[in-house]
Amino acid sequence: MTDLRKRNFYHTSESVSDGHPDKICDQIADAILDEIISQDKKARVACEVFTGKGYVIIGGEITTSAWIDTNRIVREVLRDIGYNKPEYGFDFQTVAVLNAIVEQSPDIARGVKKTGEKSQGAGDQGMMFGYAAKETKELMPLPISLAHQLVKKLRDLRKNNVLPFLRPDGKSQVTVHYENGQPKEVTDIVVAAQHDPNVKMNKLRQVIRKYVIEPICQKYISSKTKIYINNTGRFVIGGPVSDTGVTGRKTQVDTYGSICPHGGGGFSGKDPTKVDRSAAYMARYVAKNIVAAGLANKCEIQLAYAIGAKYPFGVSVNTFGTGEFPEEKIVKAVRQTFDLSPGGIIKELNLLRPIYRKTSYFGHVGREEKEFLWERKDRVNKLLKNLK
Repeated sequence: MTDLRKRNFYHTSESVSDGHPDKICDQIADAILDEIISQDKKARVACEVFTGKGYVIIGGEITTSAWIDTNRIVREVLRDIGYNKPEYGFDFQTVAVLNAIVEQSPDIARGVKKTGEKSQGAGDQGMMFGYAAKETKELMPLPISLAHQLVKKLRDLRKNNVLPFLRPDGKSQVTVHYENGQPKEVTDIVVAAQHDPNVKMNKLRQVIRKYVIEPICQKYISSKTKIYINNTGRFVIGGPVSDTGVTGRKTQVDTYGSICPHGGGGFSGKDPTKVDRSAAYMARYVAKNIVAAGLANKCEIQLAYAIGAKYPFGVSVNTFGTGEFPEEKIVKAVRQTFDLSPGGIIKELNLLRPIYRKTSYFGHVGREEKEFLWERKDRVNKLLKNLK
């Protein structure tokens, strides 16, 4: 096993703004899920969204007693993001909305049974990962944490009219140099910010460095840090006008910035009977409590389910050589401390709430906000007790 305490390496993570084409799709899918789950907690939702120049297509499988106005939801999401001007080439008033939703297959539904109860089985097979590390106060990897903060700052400055020439699309990328397994400095920062055509590039680069990069990254910037702002020299055409968007295409942006594996299943548009989403949230909950308890400096959790299964058949812990106890002993304590059944996860994390649109941009993990119950550190004492 590699001991990350002794490793020197570089790691890069990226994030995208809420106006990125893929994130538009994630937000629409989760806004639809929120609307449904607020009316029907037993609904089965697997919503997919596809967007391009002038259109939004909604598909997937949904079985529910709720009635929702998908046309209204799409336009409200686009307006809230900031696609509200015809000159963008894509705006909430004129976009075409196409609905191609069908019902969920009964062969899948029969394995899930009653939502949130002990008899509930997993909605599909798969592997889910959770991760935590003593690198930030939220116990997240530093590269993805900084990347999220950069695009969030772009959004806030645009919406608050501090930098009114910014447009909704944008991306960031941060490379961190680690020594002995701990972050030492940021070596490279990339920011791509969509902008109005009349803005001079020198001015744009100056204000983004001053108002976006320096307030967030100054602690880690050195004289050797390379900064790239709109590196092609122009980013006027953006959003769905320049690129198509699809739900579930930014899985590493949604989680840990590729510093740990990903099970492969996207999150947005899926109700919590889908363990792709709910068990990934639980894996983060477990990993965070392990690190918060001082049992390891870094921790990766893997959970594995079969469709219809009431419990995971695979639970593994990797502390990368930083653990205070043998990993098999930590696994045993995890099973004693946390209810890892699909129904137990839904109940523990209170996942039958309309909270999902907020999760769909700037990361599903690492945000210590009231909706994100998987970010709590309330199982520390119970973990320690079960270990002893």
